[in-house]
Amino acid sequence: MATYSTNEFRSGLKVMLDGDPANIVENEFVKPGKGQAFSRVKLKNLKTGKTIERTFKSGESIEAADVLELEMQYLFSDGEEWHFMDPESFEQVVATKEAVGDSAQWLKEQDMCQITLFNGNPIQVLPPNHVELKVVETDPGIRGDTATGGTKPATLETGAVVKVPLFIEEGEVLRCDTRTGEYLSRVKN
Repeated sequence: MATYSTNEFRSGLKVMLDGDPANIVENEFVKPGKGQAFSRVKLKNLKTGKTIERTFKSGESIEAADVLELEMQYLFSDGEEWHFMDPESFEQVVATKEAVGDSAQWLKEQDMCQITLFNGNPIQVLPPNHVELKVVETDPGIRGDTATGGTKPATLETGAVVKVPLFIEEGEVLRCDTRTGEYLSRVKN
């Protein structure tokens, strides 16, 4: 089994922590004036989504997580499970509500998503960074409003709610950042 030493730690590295796969979010190497150097590491458990902090002595090593990241196409959801397909092999996987988490509000059929598999089961689903979604509900726009005039909530076709400028109306297609949950721009046809 592969292992990683503390000098190999970097953001995005997948390791095993307490029996669960985890993703290194942040790594800070600390060399105090007196005593042994260490790494202060922030890790995100890929099964539970919890973020924890740990310190590792310099030279210490931990086991690499045997995870597989794939680009897969989102097919549909039956409310309990989300179905994805590999566009090349047509192999399908089914993700649970825990694996999809908050990403569910951004998933639109046919979109390509980043799926993390652990022992063949999806444990994390990441939507594309930018999605284009239609506004299905928002308050009517007021004439004369400008982009800097304020914001209002708008519900998108996938159920996500974002703050939009006052001039946005129902039926418009918006470009949103799924990482921050923010409105970016209108999409013109």
